[in-house]
Amino acid sequence: MRILIVEDEVRLAEALAQIMEEQGYTADLAYDGITGLDYAESGIYDVVVLDVMLPGMNGFDVVRTMRKHKNQTPVLMLTARFATGDKVRGLDCGADDYLTKPFETEELLARIRAVSRRTGEVAVERLSYGDVSLNLSTYMLERGGKSVHLGKKEFEVMRLLLSNPKAVLPKETLLLKIWGSESDAEDNNVEVYISFLRKKLAFLGASVTIGTVRKIGYRMEEGTL
Repeated sequence: MRILIVEDEVRLAEALAQIMEEQGYTADLAYDGITGLDYAESGIYDVVVLDVMLPGMNGFDVVRTMRKHKNQTPVLMLTARFATGDKVRGLDCGADDYLTKPFETEELLARIRAVSRRTGEVAVERLSYGDVSLNLSTYMLERGGKSVHLGKKEFEVMRLLLSNPKAVLPKETLLLKIWGSESDAEDNNVEVYISFLRKKLAFLGASVTIGTVRKIGYRMEEGTL
């Protein structure tokens, strides 16, 4: 199961991600509402765990916009102990369930399992751009009948790039989402994995490349490697 956690408290977000990973789930983090909505709109998630109070765009507006765009990914909203009105408002906006902070891990996991069973939609299994596709289950990067396996960090970098291929993905975002806020990783770590991926795209004979946007980051581009 792939979970998106949208929570601006970094320590809580990372703790939730660790809980998900211990259950064998894949967890992605967004720390503000606008980024969270952007990730959610990719359609690759089984459940979105969404805080109410977020910078940029609050949780109510995030779920309301998702539903307006016909995105039916199950949403579990997190609300403060005193904000009982948030629960009703969240459900009215389109959330599937809510959980009051603080909460027990067992209840969080039970509610995630419950909301994930309420949808009949099939989660996206691959992301594509140009003539390449990424299998989200097998970590295989594919072109035609040819494929190559990606390591965990290679996979995460490529998945982020393919989730919104025309958008520029800043190095800072890659460092935060893949290495975490407590990591000592630097820009050159990102550059190394971008180089690995470019070589694998070349091996596949792909017609797309990972382009560099100077002083900002990377994005997918049409063209020969």
